[in-house]
Amino acid sequence: MSRTTLDLWVGIFVALGIAALVFLAVKVGSYSDVSKKGSIYSVKAVFDNIGGLKVRAPVKSAGVLVGRVGSIKLDRQNFRAVVRLDINGRYSEFPADTTASILTSGLLGEQYVGLDAGGDEEVLRDGDTLQFTQSAVVLEKLIGQFMFNKAAETPTPSPTR
Repeated sequence: MSRTTLDLWVGIFVALGIAALVFLAVKVGSYSDVSKKGSIYSVKAVFDNIGGLKVRAPVKSAGVLVGRVGSIKLDRQNFRAVVRLDINGRYSEFPADTTASILTSGLLGEQYVGLDAGGDEEVLRDGDTLQFTQSAVVLEKLIGQFMFNKAAETPTPSPTR
C-alpha cells in the first residue's frame, strides 16, 4: 500500500470520527426533540420568580418531555419573567386552563417547567398565555423563613434570682 493510499484511508477514518462525534453531540443535547419548526407551537407563561431556569430547559408533563423553554424575558412594566414554552406539535391537546410550575429534578438538580393539564374543553393555541403559574421555590428563601420562624418561637429566658 502506497503512502498516498494510507493517507487517504486515515483521512476518511478521521472524517468519520468527527461525523460520529457531531452526531453524538446532537443526540445528547436533545436538539432533535423540538427542533422541527413546523411541528411546534409556543405559549407564554408569566412567573414572579424563575429561579435558575434556563433557555432550552425541558418542559415536561407527567414526566414526559413535551417541549423546551424557548426564551426568557423580563416584562419591564410589572417586573415579572415571561417564559416562552415551545411545545411539540404532537402534544397539541393541552387544555386552556393548564398550569405551569417551575420544578427541580431532585434536591439540587436542573430546573424545568412542569405542565399540569386542567379540565377545560378549549385547547391551547400558538401564542396563548397560560393563566395559572407557580413560581420556583428558592431554597435560600425557605431556609430564611425557617430560621426566622424558629427564632420567633424560641422563648426568651426569664431572669433568675
